[in-house]
Amino acid sequence: MQSAVWRNFRLLLILILPSFYSASASEIDSIKAIINSSGKYTDKINAYLLFGEKYALKNFDETLEIANDGIGLAKKNSDQKSEANLKRFIGTAYYFKGNYEIAAKYFYESIALMESTGEGRNLALAYNDLAKLYRKTRILDRALANYDKSLSIFIALKDSAGISMIQNESGVVFEYMKVYEEAIKRYTSSYNIATALHDNMGVSYALSNLAGVYNLQMKFAEAEVFLKKALVIRKGLNDSLALGLVYEDIATNYYSQKKYDAAAIYADSSNRIAFLMNYPELQTENYLILASISKAKGDFNRAFSYLEKRVSIHDSLFNSEKLKQIEELNSKYESIKTAKIIQQQQFEINKRNYWIAAGTIFLVLLCIAAFSYYQHIQSKQRARLQQTVSEQQEMATASILEAEENERQRIAKDLHDGIGQMMSVAKMNLSALESKLAFSNESQHESYEKIITLIDESCKEIRSVSHNMMPNALLKNNLAEALKTFSNQVDHPGLHISLYAEGLESKMDNNTETILYRVIQEAVNNVIKHAGASKVDISVIKDSDGISVTVEDNGNGFDKASGHFSEGLGFKSIHSRIHFLKGTVEVVSSPGEGTLVSLHIPLNN
Repeated sequence: MQSAVWRNFRLLLILILPSFYSASASEIDSIKAIINSSGKYTDKINAYLLFGEKYALKNFDETLEIANDGIGLAKKNSDQKSEANLKRFIGTAYYFKGNYEIAAKYFYESIALMESTGEGRNLALAYNDLAKLYRKTRILDRALANYDKSLSIFIALKDSAGISMIQNESGVVFEYMKVYEEAIKRYTSSYNIATALHDNMGVSYALSNLAGVYNLQMKFAEAEVFLKKALVIRKGLNDSLALGLVYEDIATNYYSQKKYDAAAIYADSSNRIAFLMNYPELQTENYLILASISKAKGDFNRAFSYLEKRVSIHDSLFNSEKLKQIEELNSKYESIKTAKIIQQQQFEINKRNYWIAAGTIFLVLLCIAAFSYYQHIQSKQRARLQQTVSEQQEMATASILEAEENERQRIAKDLHDGIGQMMSVAKMNLSALESKLAFSNESQHESYEKIITLIDESCKEIRSVSHNMMPNALLKNNLAEALKTFSNQVDHPGLHISLYAEGLESKMDNNTETILYRVIQEAVNNVIKHAGASKVDISVIKDSDGISVTVEDNGNGFDKASGHFSEGLGFKSIHSRIHFLKGTVEVVSSPGEGTLVSLHIPLNN
């Protein structure tokens, strides 16, 4: 499902992210203090440039405001180099805000100034920025031309990090062209360079890009391996945005493998990060994945809702008017380079066109804002309705579970205090009659003893059933003791049960303990009835993240695609109980390889 289009957005982050995330609050405050001081020009302009480098991805609007002030200061001092770099930061901010036509304007102005002042590495970065913009708008020949310009500068400077970045980003263009061999070649080159430089972030992006190509080639298993490696690296870097990107990649991969539930979990995680950081294009990709998952699962209403959200955001990012303005900017730039005299003659006309474009853009943005506000109101109303429905469903589920437990306790009490007592009395009366009965032969006496034995075994069975339905150990002690008692009472020939419990020393909420006990009991009963296993391992661990439970056997296993899994084996009961606790259930099994039931309950369920 995912194309290389999305990578156009994320690859711009490779160079900027490390410096951005290293900028602490105290550093930002110190930079602002220098900017607002009355110190020397060199100190102030360097502070503006440092702010743009370190803060460009944290607050786009503040970046635009401060960078524009810096441009005013640079112009007063005829400092074209600083003006060029500040314009590049402004172009970057507009790029991430989705204002591509304005971003293109600032990139072109930045490049023109850098070419006239003989900039080196910064000019290569500006060409790279412009190449990404053309790649995003699918003007691929111009994208490659600007990548080549950037790469030639980095090669001349012997800048390995810059070369790695261009190899990674230009590979996306070849994905667009479906020249996958060349794309893989470039990503692999970037990976090797980043590895040699110990650039973990660069390594992770190269891995993600390689996974993207393998997804396009339907080599989903190979892609998953690369994505898991990238995920480990980004977790180690503690980089929220990078995690959001790899979560979206994994969601796409799982969807392609028809692992819809896992795909939805990763897409939701990515979307939460995208929403908090206000990156609209990542949201559009996640909404597309979620819509496709809902469609595949037959939930067409939800699929349509996700598509509506995606279209709303996507249309605000891309339209023909914006692409037309970018094309106009390119033509103007080429004209400037080839005919300086024409540039001067056209200056007033261009100025008027910019005002017209600005007015048009303002009206478009105003319409978009009004539409977005309307969508926001509608979304809040749908959210309130959904919350009400969810609360009612939770109340109904709680009532059902409570009624079920009450009924279990009633039946257990009736068995223990009623039938159990009657059977005990019957045994006592029969035993008392033994001395009064005259058995004519040994056979009659043996029959009598068999009757006594059957009644005794019946009493034990009634007590066992009663304890399973209302475990005294759970009422008197904690969950760990109740499970220990349950595992010791399981009487099944050839079946060994091992129990490991950690962090359950204190009692939890009664409802949580009861549900977990019932779920584990149901899972073990499934093993006894269906698995033909000789060993069951039960693990219950409570930590700061929540409660994790696994029940694993070495039995026959089964095919999850069969109706046996979806319609029976008590899994519906397990899912409904754990869902009530806002937990998750995963069942892993295949014929001949046993079954693993994995549960996770968050602490604040």
